[in-house]
Amino acid sequence: MNAKAANVLRTVAAAVMLGPLVLSSPAVAGGSIAFYLSPQNGDDAQMMDLGLRAYALYNGLRHGANVRQHGHGNNAGIGQNGGGNLGIVDQQGDSHSATLQQNGNGNSYGVFQFGRNTDAEVVQNGQGQSGAALLFGW
Repeated sequence: MNAKAANVLRTVAAAVMLGPLVLSSPAVAGGSIAFYLSPQNGDDAQMMDLGLRAYALYNGLRHGANVRQHGHGNNAGIGQNGGGNLGIVDQQGDSHSATLQQNGNGNSYGVFQFGRNTDAEVVQNGQGQSGAALLFGW
């Protein structure tokens, strides 16, 4: 038997012996996935800003900060330095946490969390910036 064949046999034997241990471990019960959207140019930023402001208007907010929470154990905070900023935190589900800090003028950002146990911390600096965060937890 050559060295290569011996190494293959050792690897297979180790996999056979360790396989049941790996398969018998408990499954991971929770997790999350997040998408952070940042426009790459001014035109895209204006379009995202328009969408966020339309969403805010539909929900009865013209400008400023808005936190909506549906569920239990959610925490949120928005800080704004400047004028004409729009900050939205919308949490649906349980045990979410979000902070949004906006520094500058004419910025817009939306944090949207669904499911449970997600965490978002966003800082937005500059003029006329826009963005959104979509988080899903299970």
